Amino acid sequence: MAKKGKAGKKELSPIDIYKLLPKTNCKECGEENCMAFATKIVNREIQIDKCLPLLKDPNSKAYTQLKEMLKPPVKEVVIGIGDKAVSLGGKLVMYRHEFTYSNPTAIAIDVTDEMSEEELMNRIKKTEQWHYEYIGYTLTLDMIAVRSTSNDPEKFKTVVKKIVENTKLPLILCSLDSNVIEAGLMAAPKNRSLIYSATEENWKSMAELSLMYNSPLVVSAPNNLSMLVSLTKTLLAYGVEDLVLDPGTFTNEGLSDTLNNFTMLRRAATKNGEELAGFPLMGIPMVAWNEKGSTADELIKWREAYLASSLIVRFADVLVMHGTDGWSLLPTTVLRQNIYTDPRKPVAVDSGLKVFGTPDENSPVFFTTNFALTYYTVASDIENSKLNAYLIVVDTEGSAVDSGVAGRKLTAETVAEALKESDVETKVAHKTLIIPGKASRISGEIEELSGWKVQVGPRDSSEIPKYLQEKWQP
Repeated sequence: MAKKGKAGKKELSPIDIYKLLPKTNCKECGEENCMAFATKIVNREIQIDKCLPLLKDPNSKAYTQLKEMLKPPVKEVVIGIGDKAVSLGGKLVMYRHEFTYSNPTAIAIDVTDEMSEEELMNRIKKTEQWHYEYIGYTLTLDMIAVRSTSNDPEKFKTVVKKIVENTKLPLILCSLDSNVIEAGLMAAPKNRSLIYSATEENWKSMAELSLMYNSPLVVSAPNNLSMLVSLTKTLLAYGVEDLVLDPGTFTNEGLSDTLNNFTMLRRAATKNGEELAGFPLMGIPMVAWNEKGSTADELIKWREAYLASSLIVRFADVLVMHGTDGWSLLPTTVLRQNIYTDPRKPVAVDSGLKVFGTPDENSPVFFTTNFALTYYTVASDIENSKLNAYLIVVDTEGSAVDSGVAGRKLTAETVAEALKESDVETKVAHKTLIIPGKASRISGEIEELSGWKVQVGPRDSSEIPKYLQEKWQP
């Protein structure tokens, strides 16, 4: 970095917040008292603007001080408008075990102003429609990056206009020529597109466009953190506040520099309180395609995918990618989802009785836990086998079967209680419960407590159809 960052903020406590609250215990925020409200503020479970007495004077010293105390080290920058707008940054900590990450890494797919209309529309459609259902979440893509490969302002303007007419996804307008960028902004003047990018050579003209169109601006200085920080300081002084930092993305022998630069920037912001590093970070995995011609497409797609995954792990807030194959995007989006879940809370589904197909009084009754990955795996295997069955989801506080048994979250008592609450006894003519093979050690206790006959099923739910064929007798 260009200079040593200032000391980071001390960790907030509820008392720090409580001291600046009105202390009226008015309950208008929905909490029992001001201390409970302060605790939720510290845990980022509620916004300070929920304190209505405080809002009566938003210019008060207490309100201003609270806003400053709660400001994340990495600024939140919003790209786009409406329900498709994407929030970048807003990070509070460096590592997810310290506090839950917010604002998952946005993924943009690129198009160019020299593509045929058919190819352009196909890539936009693919980006909009790409999705995957994963343990109760729908994984999607977020943005379109429009690159000017023609360097023709009119051509760029025409393509941007066409894109805006066909999608509401936020845009990244990519060119180092301010005339090209201005043409693109004229085609989408109120869309709050992200401008890529301001460099040592063009920063002033790009800054003026950013201010004129109220558009966030990327600051780019590949593999030169001193220059990146210097440009950021200059742009802030010029009046541009919503910035995204691009420290450069490199493949092969340059990968270590790439990851080190991202890590140093995020550490400077979150650990050292360096405000000039406290902005969202942009990675460009599509640089892997620069090797096209000497390398097979499949290998390039693989390299782009592992580069994207590495950047997500190393604090990137937005990525620009080229490949649209599901097999290369899927691991990237699954990794993103896993990293941006709350580490303090198990990924769980609602407990209760689930019905598959059209079961009758002779249909089998299974149970599983409410750990999301376990539930969706079992449910998928039952659905894909087109079985008519009942499945009781037992509340194990998000534990899987084996860990639930070991940790006493899945016990005979919890299973017996779930059986009773499901009221499944009134739906079947038998009292036979098929339990997961990994819960076999508590089978006897379940029989004793519930009064149901217990059959120990397979350890893997993919074997359920075979098990029913060979052993199920209602």
